[in-house]
Amino acid sequence: MIAAQEGTWNSGMPYLRAGTGPPLLFMPGLSNHHRPPRGFDRRTQLGQIAPWTTTRRVWWVNRRPGLQPGTTMADLARDYAEAMPDHFPGPVDVLGVSTGGSVALQLALDHPALVRRLVLVASAHRLGPGREVQRRAAAAVREGHPRRAMAELAATTGARWWSRRLLWTLGWLLEPSGARHGYDDFLAVAEAEDRFDVTARLPEVSCPVLVVGGDRDGFYGAALFREAAAAVPRGRALVHPGVGHLGVITGERSVRDASSFLDTPDAPDFPGNWRAPSGTAG
Repeated sequence: MIAAQEGTWNSGMPYLRAGTGPPLLFMPGLSNHHRPPRGFDRRTQLGQIAPWTTTRRVWWVNRRPGLQPGTTMADLARDYAEAMPDHFPGPVDVLGVSTGGSVALQLALDHPALVRRLVLVASAHRLGPGREVQRRAAAAVREGHPRRAMAELAATTGARWWSRRLLWTLGWLLEPSGARHGYDDFLAVAEAEDRFDVTARLPEVSCPVLVVGGDRDGFYGAALFREAAAAVPRGRALVHPGVGHLGVITGERSVRDASSFLDTPDAPDFPGNWRAPSGTAG
């Protein structure tokens, strides 16, 4: 496991920092709470950023704890925007995973001067089938059945019946390890993402955007990934065949493609003529 420094940004936003090189702001997916990750959760988050730390100084930064009902994606993006100038001297590369991609896209729309390039991993401009999944999960949490909620969310990240069954079991078994701080932050962000839809604003995105997804993604689906990239003036989509939500998030191809996208020198035709190292087509 990589060594990382930890602390908090404005309003208590927890961060993990590791690696050397140009900065990369990493926004993680939906989590049970927004306190600093510990135990299995910390190892999982460090595992996600580890491939980047050989060439990047990675800032893994989660949303702030204690969110109130009615919080919006714009509110979450504003929290990042207010804190970023204290840590980055200028526009920075931003990578958002799943729900973190929703916040990252909102950041690029509302605070464009802060984002150099944007990578959305298993994320898009709105939820697809995942909207109903997250609604059921939120309802289960409110009804006192968090294990059922976490199991269904975990299962939806799989690509095939056997992986979904395995992930359902893992979600059920691991739920107690993430529940000790309650689910208020989870519910606030799930409600914010339920209302999140920036389809009409995609043409406003001024930075280059790469959308990386799988054609078996249970939260979005291939059509939404392509739709998001097509509507952004400087957008590209890479859709991996036979891959689900989790497979894209943890896959080596996604890291290679995103790294190439972020490191390629800018040019008037970028990213139109850019080729992904994995050979994956849009």
